[in-house]
Amino acid sequence: MPLVRIDMIKGKSRKYKASALDCIHEGLEEALGIEDWDRFQRIVEIERQDFEAQGKTDDFMIIELTLFPGRSRKQKGNAIRLITEKLCDRLSIAPTDIFIVINEPPLENWGFGGVQKG
Repeated sequence: MPLVRIDMIKGKSRKYKASALDCIHEGLEEALGIEDWDRFQRIVEIERQDFEAQGKTDDFMIIELTLFPGRSRKQKGNAIRLITEKLCDRLSIAPTDIFIVINEPPLENWGFGGVQKG
């Protein structure tokens, strides 16, 4: 159950944002083997003046992936590579405008329906 948060500069079209979400989900499916239904994603739009990113264009985005622990270094590397490739190909974003971080909190820090995992 990856949780995806995308911080981007405000003003992109609905189609652009939908495509970004699709690119990220497809990259996670291919790299990590998640199911198609397993989509918990959100976009946070930030005013340009409130998004400090030296030397970056208005296409700059920070993608945070929160995953259950246990994926290999190779799987995580593939996810980063595939997501970046898809965003570059479909939305013409420069690779230098894509910043991805992966967080892996222990299972005891996850809860669903009021029940702690792990």
